Order: sequence, then C-alpha cells, then structure tokens
Amino acid sequence: MSDDQRADGGAGQDKPRKADAARAPGADETPKPKPQERDRGQAPRADDGRAEGGEGAGEGSAGDAAEQEREEQERERERAAGRFREHTRDPLAEEQGEDAPTDLAAAARARRATRMLFDAGRDLHSFDRSYFASAHIGDIHLRMDARRSGAALRGGPVPEEELRRLRRVHVEPAGYVRLREALTARRLLVLGAAPGTGRTSTALSLLDEVTGPAANGTEPRSAAGARIRRVDPAGGTRRLADCLGDGDEEAGHFSGYLFELSLTRPGTSVPEEMDLDELAAALAHRDAFAVVVVPVGSAADPLLGGRYGALCPPAPTEELLVTRLRELLEEHGSATGADGGGAAGLLADAEALWARPEVKDAVGLDDLRPAEAEVLASLLAGHVLGDLAYEQLLSDCRSLAARQAQEWFAGVDRALAAPAGDEPGGERPGAASLFHPVAFRIALAVLGGASHSAVAAAAHLLTWELSVQSDPDRTPARPLFCDDPRADLALSRADLRDGQVEVAGAEVASRLIWYRGPALPAAVLSELWDRHFAVRAPVVRWLRLLADDPRSQVWMRAAVAAGELCVRDFDHGYAELIRPLADAATPRRRVFAATALDQAAGHGSHRRIVHKVVGDWSRYGTAPLRWTAAMALGYGNSAATTGDTLDALARIAVRGEGDQLAVASFNVVRLLALPDAAAVLRRMADWIHHKREIHQDLGLVTTVRLALTTVDEVLVDDSASPLGDRGDWPLPLALAAARPALVRPMADLLWTALNTPRSKEVATDALETLLRSAVRADGDEWTRPGLAALLPAVTTEEHDRRRLDWLLRRMMNDPEDPLPDAQARSLWWLAVASRDRTREEARHG
Repeated sequence: MSDDQRADGGAGQDKPRKADAARAPGADETPKPKPQERDRGQAPRADDGRAEGGEGAGEGSAGDAAEQEREEQERERERAAGRFREHTRDPLAEEQGEDAPTDLAAAARARRATRMLFDAGRDLHSFDRSYFASAHIGDIHLRMDARRSGAALRGGPVPEEELRRLRRVHVEPAGYVRLREALTARRLLVLGAAPGTGRTSTALSLLDEVTGPAANGTEPRSAAGARIRRVDPAGGTRRLADCLGDGDEEAGHFSGYLFELSLTRPGTSVPEEMDLDELAAALAHRDAFAVVVVPVGSAADPLLGGRYGALCPPAPTEELLVTRLRELLEEHGSATGADGGGAAGLLADAEALWARPEVKDAVGLDDLRPAEAEVLASLLAGHVLGDLAYEQLLSDCRSLAARQAQEWFAGVDRALAAPAGDEPGGERPGAASLFHPVAFRIALAVLGGASHSAVAAAAHLLTWELSVQSDPDRTPARPLFCDDPRADLALSRADLRDGQVEVAGAEVASRLIWYRGPALPAAVLSELWDRHFAVRAPVVRWLRLLADDPRSQVWMRAAVAAGELCVRDFDHGYAELIRPLADAATPRRRVFAATALDQAAGHGSHRRIVHKVVGDWSRYGTAPLRWTAAMALGYGNSAATTGDTLDALARIAVRGEGDQLAVASFNVVRLLALPDAAAVLRRMADWIHHKREIHQDLGLVTTVRLALTTVDEVLVDDSASPLGDRGDWPLPLALAAARPALVRPMADLLWTALNTPRSKEVATDALETLLRSAVRADGDEWTRPGLAALLPAVTTEEHDRRRLDWLLRRMMNDPEDPLPDAQARSLWWLAVASRDRTREEARHG
C-alpha cells in the first residue's frame, strides 16, 4: 500500500485518509496536524512537553443534547478501548496472574531442545521391527544376544577355548595393571562396574593371567584342563570359603574363581568384610585367586570401599571394535585363502564405513559396550564382504539401542509377581528398590537435557506410580536417603554436563543429564509402549503430573515425549492423554495437549488425523477445546495449509463475543516466525478491512501483539530460521532486519493500529516498547538495525512524525525510566527517511 493509501478503501484516493475501517462506531479520528504547527524534522527536546497534536477550539455550545451525545461517544470509545486492551492480555494470564511473567519463551526453547532427541530419523519409528536374535552373514555367525544373561554364565568351569579367544580379543581398560597387582597381592578382588561394560571379560582376563602357566610355571590342575570356574552365587562367598577350607574336591580342582554377585536378586545378602577375609585366607591356603563382580550402587559401596574393592573402568570399545574387525576379517581370509594384504584392505574399508555419519547415527550410541562392539564389528564385516546390504546394515545397527532398552525392562518385577513364600527368607523385595532404576531410565528418556534434580524428582514420582500399580494393597515405602547418583548414571548410560536452566526468565548454572547416545530416549519409549502394556496406566498418570509442573524444562519436555508415545498408539494416547488434557481447566495442561498433537502431526502417518481433530475442535469444540486447537494451530502443522490454519484461528477468534480472541491472535503471531509470514500479514490486513468489527479487532489485536512478542516466544526451529540469533528481539524488528520484504506490510498494519481510536493507546505503548529496545541497558546496540528498517516506513507523513515526537518527549519525561536525550535524538533521526534527512540537516544546520 502506498503512503497515501493507508486508510480503508484508500486505493484511488487523491489524499491520505485514516483507517476508518477499523474505527469504533461513532469514534472520531485523530486530527491531522497543520504543517505550520511545528517544523518538519525538528528533533525533540527534553524541555518541550507538548502533548500529541492539538484539539480544536470546539464548535461552541450546541445544546445539552449535543453535549450528551459527545459524552456518550466518549464513553463508547473508552469501552471499546477497554475491551481491546482485554484482548491483548497474555492468553496464560488467567493461570499466572495479570502481572506475572509468562514462561512461553522458556517453554519454546525447551521444546526445541527436546525435539532434537527425536529428529533426524531418531523418532520411535526407527525402532519398528528392529529386533532379531541371530543371523548368518556369509561365514560370520552374528548373535544379537551376545550379552547373555548372568544366569546362563553361572556355575561350571570356563573352557580353555574361551580363555584362548579372550586373549585374542580382550582390550585392557585403563588401570588394568593396577587391578592385576591388587589381585596378586590379596588373592581376592571385588570388581565393581555397570553390567555390559566388560567387567566379566576383565575379571576372566585377570584370572587367566594370574593362574596361567606363565604365572606359576605349572600346568592346569583340572583333569578336564580347566583352571577357572564360575561359581553359583546362591550360597554366597561364605559357602565358597567353606568348600575351599574343607578340601571340597569339586572346588579344589581350580585355581581361579569367578563370582558374579547380583545385589538386587531376592534373598541375596551382601558379604561382610570378615566374610571376604575368610575367603581370602582360604584362597591363599589353596594357592588360588577369586574375583567377585558386583554392580555399582549404594548396596555395593561397602564392598568397593573396603580393602578388596576396586572400580573397573569400561573397556575402550573403539579399540575393541578394530580388534574384533581384524579378527573377523583375518578368519575370513584364512577360510578363503586370501593374503594378509586383502584383509588389511577390508579392515580399512570397514573403518571407513564406521566413520560415516549415517552409520554412526543409526547406531546412536556415544560409546559402545564390548558386546555391542562385537555385534557392530560383525555387521561392518558382513557389509564389506558383500554379504549384507547397506540398508539392512543401517536397520540392524538400530537394534543395538533397542536391545539395550529391552534388557533394561525385561522381567523387572518378576520377583514381585511370585508368591512371597517362594522367595528366600519368605519376603518379597520392596517395590521401590526394584522400580527405581527403570523409573529413572524412563524419566531420563522423557526429560533428557533437563537438570539432574528434575529428572531424579520425576523418577521418584514414577517409582511411586509403578509401585502402587504393581501392588495396590500395600503402601509403598518412599526412602528418603536412597539416591545414588553415581549408580544411576552408570546403570542408565547417562552423563552429566554443565549447562544452564531458566528460572524466572533468567538463566542459572545447573548440572544437566543426558543419555550417552541419541538413540536411547526413543528406544526406551518404544520398548516401554510397545512391549509392556500394563505399564501404560502408571506412566499416563505420571505424565499428567508432569503436565502440572511449573518448570518449562519439565512440562514441555514431557509434552513432546507424550506426542511421540501417541504416534505409537494414537487411539490410546488420544483417549488417555490428549483429549482429557485438552479439555482441562488449566491453560498449561491445554498447551501440553496442543504440543503433543503437534508432535504427532510431525509424522506423516498421523498428520491427517491431527488435522481432523484440530479442525473439528475449532468448529464444534467446547471453549477449552477451541483454546487448545488455537495453540496447536500456532505451531503451523495442525492444518493442511497456512490459509486453512488462519481460517481456523479466525473461526476461534470471532466465536461468540470474541472470548478467545487473545489466544487466537497470539497464535497468528506465532505463524509469523514461519517461512510463509507474508501470507499471514496479508490476512491480517484483510481482517482489519473486514466489515465486521470482531474481524477488525482480530487484525488490530494481532498487530499490537506482534509488537509485544519476542522471537523466543514463537520461534519453532533455530536451525532453519534467520531469526535464530535474535531470540530476545521484538518479533517485528527481527523480521524487519532479516526479511526486508516484510517491512512495508508490517508498517501499514502498525500505522493503522496507531490511527484507530480503540487501539491507539495500546499500539502507542507497544511502539514505545519497540523504541526502548534500540539499546541495551549497558549501552550495547540491540535492535537498532530493525528499527532503522521499520521506523521510516511507519512515519512517512507529517502527522506520524508529530506522534513520534510526542512519544519520544513522553519517554524523555518519564519519571521512572527517562529516555536519555541523546538516545531520543538518535531514534528521531532513525525515523527520518534518508532522502529527507539531508534536507532537514541542511535546514537546521
């Protein structure tokens, strides 16, 4: 629209008109000032307190009737302005209070961080049908159950063949020599580590070294040739000590003993220090050695802190991967008669294959455990040998994270399902002690990237829900001093990192927690939802509790995860999560439901059903459902096109008395952060020129809200948006700086809001907010480039400049926050177009 056509129906007019299409009935326009009232281009001075414009001298007395009519018109203008101001309120104000700051910006940032965990092929569909047990790839036998259960390894001699293979492929962890020296000196070593980190292989390697012929100069003493025996832990260390002391024939044939102690197994007792002393003495008497393997955790701390205890570092799995690859390819070369050079070339090809980002992303683990490294080596070798297609390789690589999740949840509550009399001691273990580890893994999958304290607190809530669901007749105990952060990290493959969280709009230092691998969150949620149906009820109750958490880092992350769960089973997720929360009384629960819907809409398989649900709510839903639909539409994925989205938001806004105009206008503004912002601005102009006042109000309120909204409150995706580095900028100024083509339509909208009586006051306050953002409190430049683009387009006429002059003077004379004179002058000259600035500077020196 040209400078002289900014009024409703202005096209083809000979002179500029005000925006009378957006005028309240009977409202007077702000009179256009006469040019001689002040010099054009004169910069404001602090000592000049003239008010904007000047009222006419009046037409004289026209009788009581005319005076009453004018008073009624004035009251109508005041009522219209009051209604308009109500529409510009924060849509969450009913929950937080009118003056309380909202957490929309923090929630938007938390959402972006959480969505990264499920993007780039890492959503739950990555784990569809990804399980397999074993396969033959050429002459390689691939076992996906390489991490055999502890029960299958207990009891019986370790074959010499297994020890020979272990010598070929075992890679020593850091501190291995120290562990060997401790075992040699004390005869007994209590080795603590998380399951799957190579602790058993390290224990066997240590026993092999200290009991082998090279260590003692003798041949194996067992008639069957075995030197090392796995001991059934059922009897505890005391039973083994008694057998060795009594000269038991079965025990006496061996010089090394591997004892894997599960401290969470029902009936298992933690050995005392004196029990270990007795065992060490019996081993010395027999000239034998033993390694007791225990998981890390609070139960094992007394053992690991004693004279026999030591932590086992994880094996360097990258080196283990190369070792295993070399072994596989050399075995293949020997079988086919290929020379060593061929095997070396294949090894280089396999290492290059592993270096591909696509393969690493398919694995999705920051570090590999020994069994995982062995499986991955088999897959890489199978591909370079031509026996495994590339797509199948990627699919099978995803099984590593899926298999880890499956092991974490398999049979957790089996002990609780058994009758109490079947357990040793006649009592079942406490539900909380069994469920806390899995609850922590679920909480970490949902809240990954949040503070450690938030994840731990959420895990305790979920532990309670799981315990009540499992045993409703007993009130579960809630231990207060049972947390073991080191064990939680080790048993859940988690990592702590220094970071920041938002509190009351400011960032504070915090310790953040993540899975060590981007594949694990989705793998855990997929395993939970697809294979353990009974756990859905307590998890749903838990997610509803998280929806009420006031911290954005909690409720927003939970909403994104809930959307991913709904993708796995939309019927269940809609009935149990989305629909009840969408109709809730509190706005935060409704935003939770809207976010979950949008997350589901991000999957092509569920986009149509989300469009149908949101469309029906916008047409026929209750007031809460329409409110939720508006918030879902603001993400930009809940309707087929931008036009459909704006149509639905307009339906919600104009329904009834415009009760939901505030939330509808806010979500129109959110759409301006998306690529199709020009279409949104055109629709806003159409609303302002609509014949119905409620549509005019929608356009005007959206314009004012645009000026009051920061980028962080509405930005959907940092990576693709040119606004990403302007998070604290007012949105119109960021758009003006990043997308110059949007300056003129935004200026026309703001000009109309400034010149419409019912919106003038609020729009003027919004313009003041924009002006004050030019420079930060410390004097650094802030949004000045955006103002330099937008202000000249808003102040092209003499009347506009008079209004700006009046506003700057008001800001300069503000008793609470006066605007410095130099800054006011600088803003004034920003508003003067370059073609006029030279002329004005020449006139005024």
